[in-house]
Amino acid sequence: MDATLHQLGEILLRALPTFLLVVLLHFYLKIVFFKPMRKVLQQRYDVTEGARKLAEQSLKNAAARTAQYEAAMRAARAEVYQAQEQIHKQLQERETTDLTIARHRAEAAVREAREQLAKDVESAKMSLERDSDMIADQIAESILRRSAA
Repeated sequence: MDATLHQLGEILLRALPTFLLVVLLHFYLKIVFFKPMRKVLQQRYDVTEGARKLAEQSLKNAAARTAQYEAAMRAARAEVYQAQEQIHKQLQERETTDLTIARHRAEAAVREAREQLAKDVESAKMSLERDSDMIADQIAESILRRSAA
């Protein structure tokens, strides 16, 4: 067993420089490679995370602006509809007023025409009475002349 332990000690003694070399390589790589790599990865993560947060903020701002724009569009449409409705009402009122005026004028014209027609009828009656009296006188006169002759 002594020989085995002795051989084992020799193996460990030969492995010791390799072990020290691996430990030194570990610290060297940690300082020279992994530390800068970690910094680069951290910077990359920070930049990526910052860009993601900036993108989220931009999306929130865009959504807010879109909502404002849509609200402004709805308000503008409502104003346009109200203006159209007001114009429509004004046109209806104007049309109603014009129709009322036209109706009054037509009624006045009909009234005038009836009055004129009544005057014409009255005038025609008077004219017929005069003419009938005159014709009756002429007939009576011509009958009397024949009888007297």
